[in-house]
Amino acid sequence: MSGTRTEDGTAGHPALQRDGHRALHWRVRPERPGAAVIVLHGGEERNLSRPGRLNLPLLRMHGFLRALGRATAGADIAIGTVRYRHRGWNDERADAARDALAALDDLAKELGPVPTVLVGHSMGGRAALHAAGHPNVTGLVALAPWCPAEDPCEQLAGRDVLMLHGDRDTVTPPADTHAFAARSRAAGARVCGYTVTGSGHAMLQRIPDWHRATAHLATALLGLRDLPAETVSALALPPASREALTLPLPRQPRTVSPVPRSA
Repeated sequence: MSGTRTEDGTAGHPALQRDGHRALHWRVRPERPGAAVIVLHGGEERNLSRPGRLNLPLLRMHGFLRALGRATAGADIAIGTVRYRHRGWNDERADAARDALAALDDLAKELGPVPTVLVGHSMGGRAALHAAGHPNVTGLVALAPWCPAEDPCEQLAGRDVLMLHGDRDTVTPPADTHAFAARSRAAGARVCGYTVTGSGHAMLQRIPDWHRATAHLATALLGLRDLPAETVSALALPPASREALTLPLPRQPRTVSPVPRSA
């Protein structure tokens, strides 16, 4: 993939908000992208301080960014991250969701109405779910998302929502994800849920499976490869079906098929 790189190692030119904050940072920025993937890292429940240079939640997503880069090699896909103003969600301020929407607005201004898939972990998953109603967003992959019972899901209608959650997660309960997924299916979203057996919230167990599955699912949502057969079957189940929400994540192959150059 071609693309210019900025001094901080990202590609292209980060979009500037009115207050000078850079919400959208490109990791890969082809000259004429036909689609985009935006990655959102986790954070804290409440914290108004700004993320520092050593941003561990962002570092946790670097493996996902590398996997996405490999999976989109040969295709004109832009890959970016959302940088938050604050470390926390901060109750009704919903700062991470506001930054996600700002980044998507900047993406739309820069690239036009290209199909965009969001990939978010924990608080980033919550922000992605909130921002999924943006016109550019066609689907998302939520990793151990934070899904409070009071969060809306109507914005997900017509979107493909793939959720992965470790069964040993003690930070964001898998049961909350299942409940949110069930509500979202009833609201018109196409939702499939995977259980990552043996893994916790930080995704330290079965790291390769998290990375490979996310890259496969995200690029499949963009039409670059086929969705796994079990995902297709789950998405086709009736909205009230619980079987679609607890698929066991299988071990992922080491390699992915290359994307055709014409994609």
